[in-house]
Amino acid sequence: MANRNYILSKEEAIHKLKRLALELAEELSGDDAPVVIIGIRNSGTVIAEKVGKFLQEHIPNRIDVISAALDKTHPVNVELSSAMNFDGLHVVVADDVSNSGKTLLYALKPLLQYHPRTIRTLVLVERMHKLFPVKPDHVGLSMATTLQDHIQVEVDNGEVTGAYIA
Repeated sequence: MANRNYILSKEEAIHKLKRLALELAEELSGDDAPVVIIGIRNSGTVIAEKVGKFLQEHIPNRIDVISAALDKTHPVNVELSSAMNFDGLHVVVADDVSNSGKTLLYALKPLLQYHPRTIRTLVLVERMHKLFPVKPDHVGLSMATTLQDHIQVEVDNGEVTGAYIA
């Protein structure tokens, strides 16, 4: 749509996702423990799948992508698409946009009963309105916005097609 204030085009978003995968690959280099990327539904799952695909180009580790479903406004329950034991694994929690840190914080809840080797957080776009003690480890684009602004990541057929401020 021509009247949207785009902050990322499809090409820019793909470039950011490839860079995020490369950052992860650098951190994981030399450690062959499996990697699980948990995408927060719905757009976060697409981000997770893309980063997983790009990450596999750089490291030989087994990489699994699962999704987490939670109510982003009132995140009491977190449902994972696949039950698994996270002990000893590298876990990456991925989402499209980080606003207050609340969604990322609650998405970590199912991991508390395990002992992962590492836990990293990754977002395509980070806003600077932290209300919770979570700062993403890997960020595609950081933006200072007003509290009234809303950032929307567009996804179509498993592809990130852009991001805009609404």
